[in-house]
Amino acid sequence: MRKIAVIGLGYVGLPVAVAFGRKARVIGFDVSAERLNELKAGHDRTGEVADAELAATNIVYTSDIKVLREADFHIIAVPTPVDEANKPNLGPMLSASESVGRALKPGGIVVFESTVYPGATEEECAPVLERASGLKCGVDFFLGYSPERINPGDKQHTFTKIRKVVSGQTPEVLDIVASVYSSVVEAGVYRAASIKVAEAAKVIENTQRDLNIALMNELAVIFDRLGIDTRAVLEAAGTKWNFLPFTPGLVGGHCIGVDPYYLTHKAEKIGYIPQVILSGRRINDSMGRFIAQRTLKEMIRIGHDVRGATVTILGLTFKEDCPDLRNSKVIDIIREFREFGAQVQVCDPLASPSEAQHEYGVTLIPFKDLRPADTLVVAVAHHDYRALGIMELRRLLKDPPLLIDVKSIFPRDSLEAAGIRVWRL
Repeated sequence: MRKIAVIGLGYVGLPVAVAFGRKARVIGFDVSAERLNELKAGHDRTGEVADAELAATNIVYTSDIKVLREADFHIIAVPTPVDEANKPNLGPMLSASESVGRALKPGGIVVFESTVYPGATEEECAPVLERASGLKCGVDFFLGYSPERINPGDKQHTFTKIRKVVSGQTPEVLDIVASVYSSVVEAGVYRAASIKVAEAAKVIENTQRDLNIALMNELAVIFDRLGIDTRAVLEAAGTKWNFLPFTPGLVGGHCIGVDPYYLTHKAEKIGYIPQVILSGRRINDSMGRFIAQRTLKEMIRIGHDVRGATVTILGLTFKEDCPDLRNSKVIDIIREFREFGAQVQVCDPLASPSEAQHEYGVTLIPFKDLRPADTLVVAVAHHDYRALGIMELRRLLKDPPLLIDVKSIFPRDSLEAAGIRVWRL
């Protein structure tokens, strides 16, 4: 029986540790003392794991390399973000590799779950593991790759219920990796042909979604210029059996808005400049600014002075019903309003106020403390916001009222019947 350690206890790593921790003792390693103390106290602020689930697991939370040495099967699940120039930042992954390398024993297996470009595991991480351990990769220790498929906030497609892609450096290692994951993943495993194949499979999963959403966003821009309601068009087209149900919107978060840049980075390194993928990224990265500018036009049309106007934005997280603020594109809307001199008040019941301030310089305002605004932008479709009635929305607005419904969650006819001017993506 392999002794398992999970390195990185965030949105991805914690559910993995919990799944294995239900079966046997697991080492949960993280460099954040705050995160470790929170988990030791029995609470997960990300909301991915309930307190009762944490209490039912056998996880040893630590930042001590000595404790990590007890394991012989290391699962690395740390973030792989991009920098301001949209270049891959492998820093967290290489740092985790350094830590694991210092704890690695002969015969150990290191499996990476972080999203990377094809080749990163063997080309970037293996040398770090070798230097830190003094061991030879492929001889003294071995690699595996099993891409994460966690969808933050999704209580249906959880770690154990999603088929797991696994890969290993040798057929024998693949057998071990497959056996370890099969012990907890109810949906079973899929054996990829190689580590590079598994890496590539992961990165194109989100690239495909990114491109489909980019198409919807470009259509939304076109239909807006034509004076056609995009939602109405999609509902009509959706009556065909093979029409894909994608919708326009802000594309942020740690996956869809980031992963394509890993693939394009690798493509450029080998001399190919991607056309379609980068075009889709440009469209999606521009949507926050587009929404803000269309809002400003609507404000001018109904007689609001933009400079000094109050704009309320409901939602700051990157997706609905999830507290994750990573790479949220709502900040693009906020910044555009501020550049034009508008006063912005932001409300989000799920986001951490301290994290919002630290990451974006945004002060979150409780819903009950919101002042009536010239414009209301519903940017994130949280359940609390979807439940708002017409009169509640109206009370949040001055005259003449303007509501920007980014995700089209409210009945347009009812809003307009109440005298509220509506624009939606």
